[in-house]
Amino acid sequence: MQTGMKAQAYPAAKPSAWMGRFMRNRWLYFMVFPGLLYFLVFKYWPMYGIFIAFKDYQPFLGFWDSPFVGLKHFERFFSDSNFLVLFRNTLILATYNILFFFPLPIVIALMLNELRQEFIKRTVQTLVYIPHFMSWVVVVGIAYIFLTTEGGMVNELLVRYGGEKINFLVSNEWFRTIITAEVIWKETGWGTIIFLAALAGVDPQLYEAARMDGANRLRQLWHITLPAIRSTIIILLILRLGHFLDTGFEQIFLMLNAMNREVGEVFDTYVYSVGISQGQYSFSTAVGLFKSVIGLILVVVSNHLAKKFGEEGIY
Repeated sequence: MQTGMKAQAYPAAKPSAWMGRFMRNRWLYFMVFPGLLYFLVFKYWPMYGIFIAFKDYQPFLGFWDSPFVGLKHFERFFSDSNFLVLFRNTLILATYNILFFFPLPIVIALMLNELRQEFIKRTVQTLVYIPHFMSWVVVVGIAYIFLTTEGGMVNELLVRYGGEKINFLVSNEWFRTIITAEVIWKETGWGTIIFLAALAGVDPQLYEAARMDGANRLRQLWHITLPAIRSTIIILLILRLGHFLDTGFEQIFLMLNAMNREVGEVFDTYVYSVGISQGQYSFSTAVGLFKSVIGLILVVVSNHLAKKFGEEGIY
């Protein structure tokens, strides 16, 4: 044994790489935490409640002690005579939103992007943003004031120019048009925010090079602006399809009446009337789960198609 041998010195334990990254980016994680907490508490944690759709839930027995019934509520829902009517009404309104509402924020964002006067641009932005902050009660109240047969401005103009009054508020033919118009007026301006942010990231040198090559404003829009925001449009479209069957409960519930219920009753209002008013919690949960599954399928399929055509998708 060598008596002069020094004791071996072991290096001090170093913190893990994960902890090091966490400490370096702790303030970023701190800012992310409230949003993550929101999704955990209000989105993921309540998902255990979908098991109610497979039980005959009774509040006095509780969640776990209520009897298990399997697919009974789904079979009842699909065999119900109201299913096809609800599906048709929801599908038509959802299609109207995709065809008429979704493109409008893109169009308005492109128009605002072409404005060179900052004062006019900001004024228009403010005016189109304001309706978003109004509740649906206010929006529907405004629609009633404009469309009522008793002094409504639209009917007064029709009479003044030789037409006849139209009872828009109880008309099956006008119900879907009014619903879509209200959505467009309220949400179009707010939807331009993301597209304007995407347009702000377009390199101005691309426009300068296009102008030097003789491209006019329309060609610049087609060959530079739209391709630059194409990925943003596709991602938002995919996310929109995830809520395809969510036509909005509050707005439609406020516009419904006995005369237009045939074309206005959708899954959201049906869930309210059956689940809340009649206390059929398991059945209404089954209806909501059906909507969620359809939305999930649409997201997966549309994301797959986006990747197949060379886009990024959402995952």
